[in-house]
Amino acid sequence: MMRKQRAGQIFTISSTAGLVGFAFGTAYAASKFSLEGWMQSLQAEVEPFGIQTITVNPGFFRTELLTDESTHYAEGTIPHYDEARKKQMEFWKGYNGQQSGEPPELAQALLKISNEAQPPRRFIAGADAVATADQVSATLKQQTDAYRELSGSLGFDDNK
Repeated sequence: MMRKQRAGQIFTISSTAGLVGFAFGTAYAASKFSLEGWMQSLQAEVEPFGIQTITVNPGFFRTELLTDESTHYAEGTIPHYDEARKKQMEFWKGYNGQQSGEPPELAQALLKISNEAQPPRRFIAGADAVATADQVSATLKQQTDAYRELSGSLGFDDNK
C-alpha cells in the first residue's frame, strides 16, 4: 500500500541496546543490533517509493520491561558468572518503576516526528539514551582514530 501511494512511514522501536551491548543482555542486544541493520537496509529499499523509516532508540521508560511478569531469567547458571549475575538481577529488579522515561511523553514525541516533512531516520529517546549515544559515538571516533593510518594503508597497490 505504501509503495502504491508513494508515501508512508515505518517506525520501529529498538533500544539503546541496539547501540551498545551489555553484560547479561547478549541475546537482547543481538536482536536490537539486528533490527538496526535491518532498518538501515530497508530504508535504502523503500526510500525510492517515498517511504521513510524511523528507528527509535529509547532509554529506560517506565514500561513493563522489568516487571516479574515480563522478565524471565535463565534458570541454568554458570558458576563463574554467579556474583556478577546476581548483582545485575538485583539492579534490574530494583530499577523497575524507577526508569526516568515517561511512555506518554515518548508517544507525543513520536507523533510530533511523524508529522515532520523529513523525520529523522533515528530518534534517540530520553536523556539517558542521549548520554549513551554520545558515549558510543565518542568511543567509535576514538577507535577509528587510533588506527586510522594503519586502516588507510590497506588498499590494493598495483606497484607492489
